[in-house]
Amino acid sequence: MRARVNDRGVGTAWKGAVAGLAGGLLGAWVMNLFQAGLSQLSEQRDGRESQKRAQSQQGDDATVKAASAISHAVLHHQLTSAEKRVAGPVVHYAFGSVVGGLYGAMAEVVPVTATAWGVPFGAAVWLGADEIGVPAAGLSQSPAKVPVTTHASALAAHLVYGATADVVRRVVRSALINRTPNGR
Repeated sequence: MRARVNDRGVGTAWKGAVAGLAGGLLGAWVMNLFQAGLSQLSEQRDGRESQKRAQSQQGDDATVKAASAISHAVLHHQLTSAEKRVAGPVVHYAFGSVVGGLYGAMAEVVPVTATAWGVPFGAAVWLGADEIGVPAAGLSQSPAKVPVTTHASALAAHLVYGATADVVRRVVRSALINRTPNGR
C-alpha cells in the first residue's frame, strides 16, 4: 500500500522541516521541564535522591557521553566537567531539533505521519532512540537492566516531546503557509 502524498507535496517539505525544527527544539525544552517535574514528584513521594544525583553516581548521561565521543573523534579533545555541563544539553537540543525537522518534512510528504498530534512520533523517538539506538551505541545500559518505572517515565517524557513538537510545528507551518509571496 502506497502512502498518500498531500497536495502540498515534496516542494514544501522545506517549510515542514523548518516548522519541525522549531517544534523539535521547543519539544526538547518542554520534555526537560517535564522530566524535572517527574523527578521532583518522585523525590517527594519516595524520599529518594534526585535523578541527577543518582545519575552522577552511575556516570554521565547519554547526551554527555555522545558529546564526549563527538569531541574526542572530531576535535581530539577530552571534555572537562564544565564543558560536559554545556555539551550534554547542546546534544539533547540538537537531536530534538533535527528529529523534529525530519518529522516536519515527513508530515508534508506523507500527512499520515502527523496523526494523533505527535504522540506516535514521540513514541517512535522513544523506541528508536532511547530503547534501541542509545543502548546499541553503548551510551546507556541495556534496556533489560533498566527499571520499568524508568522506561515509563522516559516514554511519558517522549510523548510530551512529540505532542509539543507537533503543536509548534502546526503553528509555525500555518504561519509559513499564510505568508504572502512578498514576505508580509
